[in-house]
Amino acid sequence: IEIKPWHSRQRNYKTEFESCRPEIVPLDFGDYHPLKPITVIESKTKKMGRKGSTSSTSSSSSSSMVDPLSSVLDGTDPLSMFAAIADPVTTTVNMDGSRKKRDRDDNSLVGTDFEPWSSKRGDILARYTTTEKLSINLFMGSEKGKTTTSTSAMSEKVRTRLEELDDLEEGSQRELLNLTQQDYMNRIEELNQSLKDAWASDQKVKALKIVIQCSKLLSDTSVIQFYPSKFVLITDILDTFGKLVYERILSMCMDNRSILSDHFSPENVNDTAKETCLNWFFKIASIRELIPRFYVEAAILNCNKFLSKTGISECLPRLTCMIRGIGDPLVSVYARAYLCRVGMEVAPHLKESLNKNFFDFLLTFKQIHGDTVQNQLVVQGVEIPLYLTLYSPAIDWILQCIAYHAPEVLLTEMMERCKKLGNNALLLNSVMSAFRAEFIATRAMDFIGMIKECDESGFPKHLLFRSLGLNLALADPPESDRLQILNEAWKVITKLKNPQDYINCAEVWVEYTCRHFTKREVNTVLADVIKHMTPDRAFEDAYPQLHSIIKKVIAYFHDFSILFSVEKFLPFLDMFQKENVRVEVCKCIMEAFIKHQQEPTKDPVILNALLHVCKTMHDSVNALTLEDEKRMLAVLINGFIKMVSFGRDFEQQLSFYVETRSMFCNLEPVLVQLIHSVNKLTMETRRVMKGNHSRKTAAFVRACVAFCFITIPSLTGIFTRLNLYLHSGQVALANQCLSQADAFFRAAVSLVPEVPKMINIDGKMRPSESFLLEFLSNLFSTLLIVPDHPEQGVLFLVRGLLNVIQDYTWEDNSDDKIRIYTNVLHLLSAMNQETYLYHVDKVDSNDSLYGGDSKFLAENNKLCETVITQILEHLKALGKDEVWGIEFHSSAVLTTVYILIELGQT
Repeated sequence: IEIKPWHSRQRNYKTEFESCRPEIVPLDFGDYHPLKPITVIESKTKKMGRKGSTSSTSSSSSSSMVDPLSSVLDGTDPLSMFAAIADPVTTTVNMDGSRKKRDRDDNSLVGTDFEPWSSKRGDILARYTTTEKLSINLFMGSEKGKTTTSTSAMSEKVRTRLEELDDLEEGSQRELLNLTQQDYMNRIEELNQSLKDAWASDQKVKALKIVIQCSKLLSDTSVIQFYPSKFVLITDILDTFGKLVYERILSMCMDNRSILSDHFSPENVNDTAKETCLNWFFKIASIRELIPRFYVEAAILNCNKFLSKTGISECLPRLTCMIRGIGDPLVSVYARAYLCRVGMEVAPHLKESLNKNFFDFLLTFKQIHGDTVQNQLVVQGVEIPLYLTLYSPAIDWILQCIAYHAPEVLLTEMMERCKKLGNNALLLNSVMSAFRAEFIATRAMDFIGMIKECDESGFPKHLLFRSLGLNLALADPPESDRLQILNEAWKVITKLKNPQDYINCAEVWVEYTCRHFTKREVNTVLADVIKHMTPDRAFEDAYPQLHSIIKKVIAYFHDFSILFSVEKFLPFLDMFQKENVRVEVCKCIMEAFIKHQQEPTKDPVILNALLHVCKTMHDSVNALTLEDEKRMLAVLINGFIKMVSFGRDFEQQLSFYVETRSMFCNLEPVLVQLIHSVNKLTMETRRVMKGNHSRKTAAFVRACVAFCFITIPSLTGIFTRLNLYLHSGQVALANQCLSQADAFFRAAVSLVPEVPKMINIDGKMRPSESFLLEFLSNLFSTLLIVPDHPEQGVLFLVRGLLNVIQDYTWEDNSDDKIRIYTNVLHLLSAMNQETYLYHVDKVDSNDSLYGGDSKFLAENNKLCETVITQILEHLKALGKDEVWGIEFHSSAVLTTVYILIELGQT
């Protein structure tokens, strides 16, 4: 291929642009509209089959188009057809999971607003622990059950099973002593698994023995502080047993479709299932001891629906009365809690039984102060306040069941009964925890009066005020009572000597204060918290509560000028002296600011406070800080920087950016944001001044440009630097800072040789050539309008860039180098035009400077020849010995040939 002298054809960019516009063709829509439903016309035809039989087929046609999804509207889609022809019985039986879900929905008549027992058990197990040694009775039965022949009478079979149960109760068991709490829990879990294994191996009597054995453990209060956790563990086994029995009886009804309906009737249950169900109740009735007999029957309470419609409603009162025979008040209250739990699962509408359980408990509440209980506490060394807390889970659960969707008048009745008992603090606390917050808030002053009259020896009053505060954080009391409520509560709270008791109450009432009062009252509360928590550095043990207070304050004060004008807010922040906690608090503040600050601000109070907050976050960064954490901190600080605006006081804005650069130099994304912000500020200055630069404005613009030029080298990401050099150079060029723009572009060109072969992108190493190609393409587009430096010669930047490209080590099989040369040809061709495609306002590009000068064009042509020579050498390397017999696998090669042809080369 011979290279001949050439010149670029002259181009009229405006004419070319007009010729490339798509032709406008008027469209007559008529009745058609893209959202209009498609009308489908069906026609029935008959055609003969092989044996003369007729079959009906359906065809659809439309005046416009056939919608493949339209058939779903007439029920002929494949899934609907399968559902229509499926056997209803088979489908229902096979979908066992769906049936079980439906059963759960039927039984769980309470809504999602009812807190389930499962959400409470974890807290109980974590709260009620012990270091004392525990004991447990494990079943060691002789397994001597007699085998019966098929001719044995039913009475003999029943007698044998009763003897097996008697064998358990007559001492065939072994006591394990000196168990730790974890050992005890492990043993209980083993019993639970033994129950499942026995059931799976069809040893129903053994399963029942295990449940009886476990139920007996609930009569043991030898380690009384562990009793609530023991109750949780044992009732888990009872729940398992109840489900196994219910599903066993239900499986016997599978041959009857009606039993699988949403609401089956006992008349639909077959005799086999009924007999089995009665057999279970008879077995349980034969248990001699009260506590296991009660618990096991309560566990299978739901099975009564197989026998009678009124079975459950008749059993609940009987079981309620049965609990009266339990002498220990702690054991009896947990038995009532279990009955209420089972009752809420199977018949939540039977409220009378729930109320009766609670009122029966109130009648026996005085037993707590009786000699039997007091002597037991003395033996175990348990104080009465600790003992009373053991009742809380049971009473709270009973009252939660009673208060669920209960009318307001029931709360009035409960309050009256509490007054009759002398305003017992434990009961009053449970009442406030159970009933709706709206009901409690309406009667807030009445509750305060009752709290004042409570005896503080058994249950501290500050816990009552805390429970009241929790309700008032959810519902508003009468407006006329709000200040008096706060004063009455804070009189008690501020007198607390124990810092932990104080902060637990203050944390709750801070929200009430923020909700209903101004910054004056909030400041008073914060000052009181600082006063109580500063001595002996008590705040170090209360960081979670202090953090919660900060969250509540910023949740209600969205105007940060008001928030930071609260005198004690920043001194309150000073109590967070543990670095990781302090940083988390600062992050919460910044997240709230970014979320709620709607308009840019220049308020000095806000700026000084948030600069302090951001500096705290920034200074926490060290060599061990994770990249995700750095990224999150940078996002928060950048969000703050973006919201700061001094309007047309551009010098003050630049001073702010200079200050923040010195404060946040360890976070590279913040420096990048500052460079972008300064470039934006430079362009805003140009827009406001409308190009009429005074000496002062010009000096300011140069200061902005200098800010960017100084900051960019401190960044580590090479492509970040390259792109910022290019962007900043474009901004400088747009503001007629030609020498500064030239410095940016030369810095970018000199940085290209440092680009590594592989770069880290989101934690993965990737080739860098595609990113370099993208950058150079953008740089070429800018160099078109950059005028030549008067002291450096024609096309100085282009020549320097070509030298860099030539010296750069490219991949052997890469087309990127030839792609770059292709882009250079585009650039040189555009530079050969009399008028360039685009310009920068008030900047004379080379088309104006040289005016088509022949020397300039000659230099341009020489560069073109050099570039084309490089391209042809690449083509020869691809073709090797065959000149044009190469495979055109490279799109760059095709592009190059096209350009050569367009430039008039052969």
